[in-house]
Amino acid sequence: MTTVTFHTAGERITGFTVQGHSGFAPEGEDIVCAAITSAVRLVECTVNDVLGLEASVKVRQKDASIQLKLPGGLSEANESTCQTLLTALMVHFVALAEEYPDHITVLEV
Repeated sequence: MTTVTFHTAGERITGFTVQGHSGFAPEGEDIVCAAITSAVRLVECTVNDVLGLEASVKVRQKDASIQLKLPGGLSEANESTCQTLLTALMVHFVALAEEYPDHITVLEV
């Protein structure tokens, strides 16, 4: 199962951690893992490559995890954009969890 944890400070989403394989299907055929990976890549590319915000990203092959943490001190526009992106990611993952409850779980801490 994949566990997605959104980290918060008050009302602000500060980042997320995605860990584990969904186990929906064999590697290369797993549509749940593909959906998760694609969404994570889109958000990371938007935050770091498009907006140039240098969010911290840690990938660990050992436990199949990726963590993204937003930097502090963002401009109002960048903060708003990032919060919209991360909220959309959360909504997307919650929808996946409703459709595939045995393969993805979403937490907020």
